[in-house]
Amino acid sequence: MSRPAKRSVTLRGHRTSVSLEDEFWFAFRHIAAEKNRPINDLAAEIDTARGIDGGLASAIRLFVLKYYQEQSG
Repeated sequence: MSRPAKRSVTLRGHRTSVSLEDEFWFAFRHIAAEKNRPINDLAAEIDTARGIDGGLASAIRLFVLKYYQEQSG
């Protein structure tokens, strides 16, 4: 697996960065495309749902994991 790299996203008009490994970033982009959703909108939805206990990068990783678990299950 690759090392995390900073990626830029825009959440409700504010640019921010998340550090994600290439594998998670490409999977996240693939899911957004499959759902026909802009990646920033999907990131904002995940950001809203994550609460205050975890970071956005971790929330995206868990979102990707859950998505693929549901697809295989």
